[in-house]
Amino acid sequence: MGRAQFGNPSRLTHRGSIIQSNSVQYSIPNDNLKEKTQMKTMKPISSFRLSSLLRLQKDPILALQLFQNPNPQHPKRHKPFRYSLLSYDLIISKLGRAKMFDPMEQILQQLKQETRFAPPEIIFCNVICFYGRARLPQRALQVFDEIPSFRCQRTVKSFNSLLDALCKCSELQKVREIFMDIENYVYPDACTYNILIKACCTNGSLDDAWVVFDEMRSKGFCPNVVTFGNLIYGLCTDLKLKEAFNLKEDMTRVYGVKPNAFVYTSLIKGLCKIDDLSLAFKLKEEMVNNKIKLDSAVYSTLIGALFKVGRKDEVSGILEEMTVNGCEPDTVTYNAMINGFCKEKDFEAAYGVLDEMVKKNCKPDIISYNVIIGGLCKEGKWIEGNDLFEDLPRRGCKPDVVSYRTIFDGFCNWRRFKEAMFILEEMVFKGYSPCSASIHKLLDGLCQEGNVEFISKVLNSIGNANVVDLGTWGSVISVVCKKDKQSDSINLIDTLLVS
Repeated sequence: MGRAQFGNPSRLTHRGSIIQSNSVQYSIPNDNLKEKTQMKTMKPISSFRLSSLLRLQKDPILALQLFQNPNPQHPKRHKPFRYSLLSYDLIISKLGRAKMFDPMEQILQQLKQETRFAPPEIIFCNVICFYGRARLPQRALQVFDEIPSFRCQRTVKSFNSLLDALCKCSELQKVREIFMDIENYVYPDACTYNILIKACCTNGSLDDAWVVFDEMRSKGFCPNVVTFGNLIYGLCTDLKLKEAFNLKEDMTRVYGVKPNAFVYTSLIKGLCKIDDLSLAFKLKEEMVNNKIKLDSAVYSTLIGALFKVGRKDEVSGILEEMTVNGCEPDTVTYNAMINGFCKEKDFEAAYGVLDEMVKKNCKPDIISYNVIIGGLCKEGKWIEGNDLFEDLPRRGCKPDVVSYRTIFDGFCNWRRFKEAMFILEEMVFKGYSPCSASIHKLLDGLCQEGNVEFISKVLNSIGNANVVDLGTWGSVISVVCKKDKQSDSINLIDTLLVS
């Protein structure tokens, strides 16, 4: 047999990932070479493409990195990136929703330097809204004041956004001041009056709400479904259900405004508070007949009411009806069930609801866990309550101020003062303040035991949290006067003075 002719080895050449011989081509993978080729041929991201990528990116941190460096593969570009107005709007919205306010403010300052366009008012309305939800009224006011520096004119829209944000922060006095001055800049509209009525109703000032309602009509604005919804909500919250139902009739008969889901939900919640479930279910059927879609808020309210009056066996029927009507149970629905089971001391069933939530891809929130922790502690099961509290991070849920206060109260109520002190130190370290009543309960218990060492540690903790009040002074001074050791007494007083 003849020897195979492979040709002269010196003629073998490399082209990309192909080795060629006289008559045969061999494909050899070369990932590194492929990546380099892609890097060379990849085009820079345009402002239009950046907006598309920002819209798709769910993680606000990654979105911020993308916005700040849209073309990391082209570090030597001399021209600055030309951001579009849409890109600014998208990144500001993502950061605001995530409460990443410091980087959001940096983007706003960058936007202020843009000379190619002036930002629209809606961007600042959104930012003011973000600060309102975060209960940061001063920042909302600051943004409102700075709108003109962005070459943007303020209209009634930004005034309304500010009023709504201040209402969420319970800054009613500031709301009054701004409203009294509003006509020097813009004319209020129907939305302005609706915001004021909502603020009055939310804070239990129904008389003031009716005054605003009368002024609204005198200015020529017709009340709408939002107006009546806020008034009916206030009446139901105040358990003035007869007046609420009369207003529901008037809004249709006199003003020609049909009630919406919010109106019905407020009425149903009011009826459930006084345990009138018969009329509450009739209203639910009225919603169905009027083709108003029932949401989880209505069903959750009814579920909570059924537990309250001892009719939990009917809850399964409500859940089935929700499924038939295309309304899946959400966190609020499941939390109503958890709360009901905990009040019945059926903690096994409450944990079962948590498991059901996980199966249905409905992640339990911190309220779900706080309700169970509170129920366990109330029944003296503080060990189980603490176990669940410590297990929260593993369950993917961060403890909040209510979590800490609940477990702290549980330890104090059952005289587990050492455990309570540990929780107190941790919550203060994380920036949470305990309730004054709980602190007094802890100090009273320690004073009864005469434990000066523990009292001193508690005083140091609450001093760091700035929650030392006159009641604290009184509790500690009383035990100081009863102690025989003068040195302990002096140390305690020194601790109080420093706090």
